[in-house]
Amino acid sequence: MSNDAVDRNKRRFLVAATTAMGGVAAAAVAVPFVSSMLPSERAKAAGAPVEVNISKVEPGMLLAVEWRGKPVWVVNRTKEMLDMLSKHDDRLVDPTSDQPQQPEYCKNPTRSIKPQYLVAVGICTHLGCSPTYRKDVAAADLGADWPGGFFCPCHGSRFDLAVRVFKGSPAPTNLVIPPYKYLSDTRLLIGDDSKGA
Repeated sequence: MSNDAVDRNKRRFLVAATTAMGGVAAAAVAVPFVSSMLPSERAKAAGAPVEVNISKVEPGMLLAVEWRGKPVWVVNRTKEMLDMLSKHDDRLVDPTSDQPQQPEYCKNPTRSIKPQYLVAVGICTHLGCSPTYRKDVAAADLGADWPGGFFCPCHGSRFDLAVRVFKGSPAPTNLVIPPYKYLSDTRLLIGDDSKGA
């Protein structure tokens, strides 16, 4: 065997090995770079639908969950709360929910799929504060004509238990009802109504 033949074989081997190692190095650099451009798990979750177990939400109780960085309330309304909803329509800005603040399937007197459960985004439509839950008029300072519901302490907006705004409140519209659907009698999926409720 001549020296020229040995050198060519070594050269081919070294070129192939170097090319292979360069490819591995390029892939090792590219994977983290490409991965950094993909949305994080937190970013994915921020816009993703949220599944909520409502089995332990007792009558009259409010459950708050987060969806897209906003508080979403789930209220288990009692029969008394539901009976109150029709007694103050003349004092509301938009009693029939004509403004598009809810999905079409929630454009009803209770603003919900099932009357018992209210699902609403807990952000005031005035300046983005979060109203407090006042299920009855225990606080006389909020006005005897207010039957209870949600009160925004920042500027005094008042909402009923279907989160419809009362006349004279700074908030211009009812609170937003997010898209949602029932997965079962005890599970909600907030942020997805792909089957139209």
